[in-house]
Amino acid sequence: MPELPEVETTRQALRPYLEGRAIRAIHHTDPARYRRTEDAVGRRVEVLRRRGKFLIAALEGGLELVVHLGMTGGFRFAEGPHVRVRLEVPDRPLYFNDPRRFGRWWVVPAGAYREIPLLDRLGPEPLSDAFTLEGFREGLARTARGVKAVLLAQEVVAGLGNIYADEALWRAGVHPARPANTLEVGAIARLYTAIREVLAEAVAAGGSTLQDGTYRRPDGALGRFQVQHKVYGRPGAPCVRCGTPILKAVVAGRGTHFCPRCQA
Repeated sequence: MPELPEVETTRQALRPYLEGRAIRAIHHTDPARYRRTEDAVGRRVEVLRRRGKFLIAALEGGLELVVHLGMTGGFRFAEGPHVRVRLEVPDRPLYFNDPRRFGRWWVVPAGAYREIPLLDRLGPEPLSDAFTLEGFREGLARTARGVKAVLLAQEVVAGLGNIYADEALWRAGVHPARPANTLEVGAIARLYTAIREVLAEAVAAGGSTLQDGTYRRPDGALGRFQVQHKVYGRPGAPCVRCGTPILKAVVAGRGTHFCPRCQA
């Protein structure tokens, strides 16, 4: 957390407050985590976009403010606990909350991601035309790693994390540990479609707010997609498709939820 739907929901909420407006000040006390933010001050935000799980504000003068929310980071319109950064813009300040301090900010020349190597190797955006079935098939065919590990690595497709990888794999009927290069054509097509459907539905629902409540939209509202989870966070509950109890195991180093019957 947060994954593509949560970051995209945040982007959509922040756009009216950032695009076309100049950054007046950025206040924080941790220059190691929030790097060169002084270079953004006084510059107008031309466009706010998302790449995978990153927010990227294109600034006038050829710079970019890149934000990764980490595990617990998020923007708020109102000040609260765990504020790490205060972003001063016209109309209202924005607050970056991050209880566990894994979030990171960088100001860099546009496209210069030496400090952020994941940005250079991200795969296609799953909700864009760049994510094609043929390209997805070719990416899976190149590796014998488990398919969930491949999805989490961000190189075949960007933006998926633990929640939505589990949900897409269940929807496609694919076991998370199955070697990616052993998937047949039909399974690849189902997984391709499932990834797009799950992410689109989650964006429409404002993302997922888990029991710890750390992810909220900037206005403080909860995401709503968690009530639609079919496997994630439901160990022991019956599979809604076949009734078999959902299992939880460690796959690709992450707690993973799946149906042992539907995803055999």
